[in-house]
Amino acid sequence: MQLRGINFRPVCNAAGAQGFFGEGYPYHRGWKLLGLTFGSCGFVAKTTTMAERLKPEAGQGNMRLKEDGITPQDFLPDCIKVNFRQAWVLNAVGLSGPGAPRLFASSRWQRLRQPIFLSFMSVQPTVSDRLAELAEYVRIAAREMSGRQRLWALEMNYSCPNVGLDASQLINEVGQAFDIAGHLRVPLQAKFSPTVPVKPVVAACQHEECDAVTIGNTVKWDEIPPDIKTRLFGTEVSPLAKYGGGGLSSPELVPMVCEWIRAARDLGFDKPIWAGNGLYSLAPIKEVAEAGASGIQLGCVAILRPWRMRNIIRYAKELFSET
Repeated sequence: MQLRGINFRPVCNAAGAQGFFGEGYPYHRGWKLLGLTFGSCGFVAKTTTMAERLKPEAGQGNMRLKEDGITPQDFLPDCIKVNFRQAWVLNAVGLSGPGAPRLFASSRWQRLRQPIFLSFMSVQPTVSDRLAELAEYVRIAAREMSGRQRLWALEMNYSCPNVGLDASQLINEVGQAFDIAGHLRVPLQAKFSPTVPVKPVVAACQHEECDAVTIGNTVKWDEIPPDIKTRLFGTEVSPLAKYGGGGLSSPELVPMVCEWIRAARDLGFDKPIWAGNGLYSLAPIKEVAEAGASGIQLGCVAILRPWRMRNIIRYAKELFSET
């Protein structure tokens, strides 16, 4: 996929699937024995906030991290629930991390040689504060990433269900956000849940600085269709209720992603659309391609069916190279 003259691979990991720098997670070591690989995937960094979110007891995310700010303290964090048989992941991580200044200061992004996507989300409570924080992020990124010859892009995340913000309301500030981030002069894309209304997103992302859209982060517990809750959980009470419910990744949500993409295409939206959430086998990848996706981001499959990764990546690369 070419964005502003930069060739990005049409198959990427979803934000966070490989961590902030591609370092992965402790369980990846065992999963590699089962076939886990991100080889030939494009890299999307885990979404960072501006300030650190390292203290769950103070409401700063829900995952306990080690002193490096990126490694989980617990091998099985209690803010993540996984069901291998039904193929779903429910998480309430809440953008835990060390904050953008510390991540940039490490210079690890700057040393990566392939084109990469950085991901950012402000969790401030007001529009003015969120836009001011984005402006500060843009200022730091412009300085710290200047040596990469612009071989990077920014994904602005409006979809995390675990930070106490109403994603449908965030759409109203997307245009202003593109005005601010446009000063970077790098490819820009915005990320949304498939539950947000299509028309206002399409309208906002017609902005001249918008290069692409990502559809398919986890779906907030309160927005999961009741029939899916019944099939997967048999209850209206989330297993992560103490963390606000969490967000779901599941093949059950692929039809929602396809419906959103088709609706956007029907409205004449012709910019690239990345699809994600529940793409854990070949069939749903074909479905999102037929709906109008331009590429995919793989996340939960690395947990649920790691042995399928190699074939999925190969199939998706062939599929999207033809579109």
